Amino acid sequence: MTARRHPQTLLGFDYGQKRIGVAVGQVLTRTATALETVRARAGKPDWEALTRLITEWKPDALVVGIPYHMDGTEQDMTRAARRFCRQLEGRYHLPVREAEERLSSYIVEAGTEREREIDPLAAQVILQDWLQQAETEE
Repeated sequence: MTARRHPQTLLGFDYGQKRIGVAVGQVLTRTATALETVRARAGKPDWEALTRLITEWKPDALVVGIPYHMDGTEQDMTRAARRFCRQLEGRYHLPVREAEERLSSYIVEAGTEREREIDPLAAQVILQDWLQQAETEE
């Protein structure tokens, strides 16, 4: 008898120096949903809020959007987002996947009027794109 594999839950992040958008997704359905915005101060995340989300959703892995310039070169936020990846991995001992993201906030900004909605929706775009990429790689 083979063991059944449970649907993998993922949390996706749109990292920013002041705000971090968070989304949740499922590998089985290949869908993502915007959750909330977690505050950051001077690039330091609200770890208590992130711990609450990790505890509540019990993700199997985390996906972080890594921003690049349009020509593919790194920028200051690229390094900051990678540092956030290492911090997540160190704190929560979960696999952290990097997702290339360009213009996710701008894409969302065009469709929403409220700033507080932009970050979780950007995280949703990042996670949804990652899920679609994972599907094509299988």
